[in-house]
Amino acid sequence: MSDHHAMESEGPWPAGWIWAVAAAVVAAILTRWLADVSVQAAILLGLMVFVVYGVLLAQFWEAPAEGPDAHGHGHDDHGHDHADHGHDVHGHAATASVQPQGLSGARNGAPDALQEIEGIGPVLERLCHDLGIFHYDQIAAWEAAEVAWMDANLKGFKSRVSRDKWVAQARLIGAEGIEAFRIRAKTNNY
Repeated sequence: MSDHHAMESEGPWPAGWIWAVAAAVVAAILTRWLADVSVQAAILLGLMVFVVYGVLLAQFWEAPAEGPDAHGHGHDDHGHDHADHGHDVHGHAATASVQPQGLSGARNGAPDALQEIEGIGPVLERLCHDLGIFHYDQIAAWEAAEVAWMDANLKGFKSRVSRDKWVAQARLIGAEGIEAFRIRAKTNNY
């Protein structure tokens, strides 16, 4: 297995940590002022608030949804997301999204090893299974509408499908087999 699975998530949205810093500072100041404790005790309380609040917010705070343009960005240079307006950054009509057809379970009880596809690690493989996606041929059959839906609905992994070219990789596996795919995947030749 290659290094491309090592970093599965892009990390928590930083706004949660910013709020945690603000809460920690407020907690330290209020504790020092209202409870009349030592500076060290107020700082210690502030650090505890930062860690607890930051971890909680990082778990539940999501980055804003992005729809990728030709450069992999979901916004123009001014930060406007054009997908919300029915157009991409170039003014073209945005592709409607449609949830891919899922299965109730893997065919013959054996799912394909979706982690062979670059960009899919254990967490994304579980998310795919939860959505009824178990096989390469399911991914290979996706059109733009299904890719758009998956890009928008993989919680914590927005735009991963199009950025990592899942459909092209799945089609290559179907056309040339897994061994040929592995050779081409070493140079991202799909």
